[in-house]
Parts: sequence; structure tokens; C-alpha cells
Amino acid sequence: MNQIVAVDSNWGIGKDGRLLISIPEDMKFFRTMTQGKTVIMGRKTLESFPGGKPLKGRRNIVLTRQPDIDLKGAERAGSVEEALAMVKDEDSVNVFVIGGSSIYEAFLPYCDTCYVTKIGRAYPADSRYPDLEAEDEWEADKESAEMLWEDIPYRFVTYKKRFKTN
Repeated sequence: MNQIVAVDSNWGIGKDGRLLISIPEDMKFFRTMTQGKTVIMGRKTLESFPGGKPLKGRRNIVLTRQPDIDLKGAERAGSVEEALAMVKDEDSVNVFVIGGSSIYEAFLPYCDTCYVTKIGRAYPADSRYPDLEAEDEWEADKESAEMLWEDIPYRFVTYKKRFKTN
């Protein structure tokens, strides 16, 4: 499975239920990578979308403990294990975890690729993504050149899980 996320220079991802910043090229990258695929998210992430509606052109799975919540067409999973069972027959390259922070953390052990937009600024954040640079089992595999949007530097970095060999 994959994760896709935009992080600031301190690995912050959001504040008060919103993204820290919206960079058009990052949004385009997100759409391109997830279109026609399965996305797994938490309830708060779904609620942060326009109208609280699932993303079009994707299979939306929402992890929530609330059994009677209206997910507006998204599928409900009550646990990580249930979500994993729902995607067990899919090619894992077609499954993307898209947030929030507790969902990213819960699914990270099951993922082998993380697509990270690294924003070269720090913002006030109340939710964070695990610092993959500090994790022994992850390594940067590909990195784009630095780009600018309204004087804000950013780059796309693909992290791959290191597979231990004995």
C-alpha cells in the first residue's frame, strides 16, 4: 500500500482540521496519483472535503468507530483490520492512505511506499506525519528538483520501505 501526504519542514500536516497550505501542483499530483484508485481515510479527513463528500473517481473507505454515520457514499471500516480486509483483493499499488495523522500512523506498517510533498517552510501545526528521515526502515528513493509556488519551496519525495535481509 501507499501513503500520500504533504508535510512542512517539521513534518506537520494540518491545523484545526485543515491542510497547512494548498499548493496547486501538489493538489494535481494527489489527483493524478489517486484517480481511479482506492483511498483510505479517517472520518475527519472526509469531513474536511468540500461538502464532506467522498472524492470522485475513487473508491473511498473511511475508518470510523461511528456505526450510523452518513458517509455520503463512502464505505465504512470499523478498524484497521476491517479496512485491510476490504482491500485484500486489490493490487496494493492501487491503495492510498490519505490521512489524517492517526490513520497514517496506523497504516504505515502495512505500506511500502510513501509519496511525500516536502514543503520548505514551517507552519503552526497540531497534527504531524511520522518523520521518515528519522525512521531506519524508510529511505528516500526518488526526489524531484525543488520547485516554487508563491516563493514557497517544495519538492516531491518518494520513500520506500527498506526490506531487511538476514
